[in-house]
Amino acid sequence: MPTLCVTSNVKPGDLKAFNLELSQLAAKTFNKVERIILVSFDYQPHMSFAGTFEPAFLLAINSVGNMTPENNIVYSKIFFDFFGRTLGAPDDRGYMFVLSITCVGLS
Repeated sequence: MPTLCVTSNVKPGDLKAFNLELSQLAAKTFNKVERIILVSFDYQPHMSFAGTFEPAFLLAINSVGNMTPENNIVYSKIFFDFFGRTLGAPDDRGYMFVLSITCVGLS
């Protein structure tokens, strides 16, 4: 059940296409089926980073499994490259934070 919540001061030209591409990338990156991936995008035109309004992003990931410090290094490279290409935000203009969830009693 990975969820990816993106906040940025850059609005993609085609938000639906952006979300679908990110969903596919997340499924491949996490080795999960896409039907359990949730992606949301929050456009915040007044979001600042490092004292400027240059392109920036915040990525919040919640997931069950796969979230280890070693994996997160790989994941951040993949997603930061994606945001550089799609939002024009360099990798020093964003943060990624990860919440690894443990579920009990799921069947």
